[in-house]
Amino acid sequence: MNARTDHSFSMLTPDCVLNALESVGLRCDGRLLALNSYENRVYQAGIEDGAPLVAKFYRPARWTDEAILEEHAFVQELAEREIPVVPASVIDGKTLHLFDGFRFSVFPKHGGRAPELEDRDTLEWLGRFLGRIHAVGAVRDYQHRPDLNIETFGIEPRDFLLANGFIPADIDAAYRSVAQQALDGVRHCFDRAGDVKHLRLHGDCHAGNVLWTDDGPHFVDFDDSRMGPAVQDLWMLLSGEREDRIRQMGDVLAGYEDFCEFDARELHLIEALRTLRLIHYSAWLAKRWDDAAFKHAFPWFNTQRYWQDRILELREQIALMEEPPLWQN
Repeated sequence: MNARTDHSFSMLTPDCVLNALESVGLRCDGRLLALNSYENRVYQAGIEDGAPLVAKFYRPARWTDEAILEEHAFVQELAEREIPVVPASVIDGKTLHLFDGFRFSVFPKHGGRAPELEDRDTLEWLGRFLGRIHAVGAVRDYQHRPDLNIETFGIEPRDFLLANGFIPADIDAAYRSVAQQALDGVRHCFDRAGDVKHLRLHGDCHAGNVLWTDDGPHFVDFDDSRMGPAVQDLWMLLSGEREDRIRQMGDVLAGYEDFCEFDARELHLIEALRTLRLIHYSAWLAKRWDDAAFKHAFPWFNTQRYWQDRILELREQIALMEEPPLWQN
């Protein structure tokens, strides 16, 4: 596809969105609602004589066509096994389309509410479906999507922040030092865990990407799907004090292990993965700081206070990574 290579969504006007949908045979009734998304641009569009659809326009230059299609194929595999996910619609034999340089896909609209993660039955229910997702994810590897590891989620993001002058000069040395200590702690956690299996993941399995109805959960937005350890899709469901998280993990695994074996060594990785996510998140914001939508949505980013808080946050993570893993006293 001859897709855009710049990062700008400035040319993605409402008319462009409507024309893109009409280019694949979807006649819109003029209703267009921008949904909450920053990485991509996502819209709910009213369709003449049909139910509303969701159109997702991919951030230019982030993924290759092959990487997007791999994600689509994985989600379709899950749907064919009656796992509650939302696959991209096939139109004219394709799930990925191009209009005016923008790549986009169309999805059926699925409503729902946030899951009640304090409810033990809900956690077990989520665990069962995550076990089923991972059983399918383990069947084959991604070929065009990156692995979640120390290099891609820690070293590369840290180096980007330092090389591009985002850290204020007066705390640059402090950030360099604490980031290095944090990455050393991550390495030690991975060393303790040993050679754990990597498989295809959801990749960003927080409560906002689970829609709950009376029929149970639907997992949405596999945009961050990649290879990684299974616990990456479990730890973001946990919250509260250590005792709370131990109980919650037990509830999740009670359902998970009905369908997929869990390697308990991965419990060593929870705080390490959280640390990598924190470093990666700062670089994610920095790499998109020329997008006006990010400046509007995250006005607190790249301030002196922001980086001071990140230093304190990483110091806390260094201490947490030295604690025994969940379930180990």
